[in-house]
Order: sequence, then structure tokens, then C-alpha cells
Amino acid sequence: MTAPLAAQSPNPSNGVAPVRAPVAAPVVPTDPALPKDYVIGVEDVLNVVFWRDKDLSTEVIVRPDGKISLPLLADVPAAGMTPVQLAAAVQQAAAQFVRDSGATVIVKEIHSRKVYVVGEVTKPGTYALGGEMNVLQLIAEAGGFVEDAKKNDVVIVRTENGKERRFKFNYNEVVRGKNVQQNIRLLPGDMILVR
Repeated sequence: MTAPLAAQSPNPSNGVAPVRAPVAAPVVPTDPALPKDYVIGVEDVLNVVFWRDKDLSTEVIVRPDGKISLPLLADVPAAGMTPVQLAAAVQQAAAQFVRDSGATVIVKEIHSRKVYVVGEVTKPGTYALGGEMNVLQLIAEAGGFVEDAKKNDVVIVRTENGKERRFKFNYNEVVRGKNVQQNIRLLPGDMILVR
């Protein structure tokens, strides 16, 4: 019985070179891919990690008031900040307890970015907007139109700076490649009305 090739020692007389076992690359944990315009919102799940004091590290859910609760630090505003901004705020708040705390905020789950589909689709309701999504993609996510839906009269309602804006979407035109600019990128809070 011969030994496996990896276990053989080099032997210049037979010309067999040694075989080395592959070295595994270190596993580095990564954040889920965050949308470019992501800011922390209500119901998002975050890991707040203090590199010098693991007892302060914890997983938190952003409360309806937009704050998170951390050991020793009590309530810290979080909604509307980027993870980097929140990490800086948390690190500053922790400075009175831990020197050079090295805080990091890792987004574990995004629940705050939602869009809504109402009306004549198979599955009306609330949908998570994890990444970039356009109107056509959301209609597909909602199972498509029901039989009597007015595909040429879909409306996207968006609130910007406290004012409502409405965008028209004609499904028949978009799928034929006409007026494709109607197929806008959706933003959190957008509502698709299908009649």
C-alpha cells in the first residue's frame, strides 16, 4: 500500500515533486452589502462592537424613537446616521468609561427601508428595499398584475421634504422599451398604486 502523494517526501531520483496542502485564506466577517444611500432606521438590527471592552459590545434594535440602548451609555440617537457616524458618536459617548474604545457599528439586518404596493397585484403589501430596486422589479416581487389591472395607469407616490410627488408608470410602454425613464429607482417609503 503506498502513502498518499501529499505525504511522500521529495525524491530527486524519481522526479516526483512534493505536493503541499493548500493554505486556507482567513475568513473575514463582512457586512451585508449596504445600499449607497443607506442610513440607519427604525427596526434595523445592529452590532455595536467595542474592540477594547467586549462587555460593552452588544446587538441592538433601533427603537421607534430612533435610539439604541447600550450598556453604561443608556440611550444613543441612531436613526438618520450612517454606521460610520453612529460608531463615532458611540465611541465619543464611551470615552468617559473606556479609553480608545475603538467602536464599530455593523449592520446585521435592514428592516427600515420599506416600499409599499397597493391595489391590483397578486400580493399587495410591504416589501423590504434591501438594495436598489425599480418599479418593474417591485411589481414582479408582488407577483405581477391581476387580470383587470390598468397596467398603463400605475402611480408611484413619494414624499420629499414633506410634499407628495407622483410619478406615472405605463407598464406596457416600459416592457416594449418605450419611455423606460418611467421605470424609476425606488426610495424607502415609496408607494406603488395599481388600479
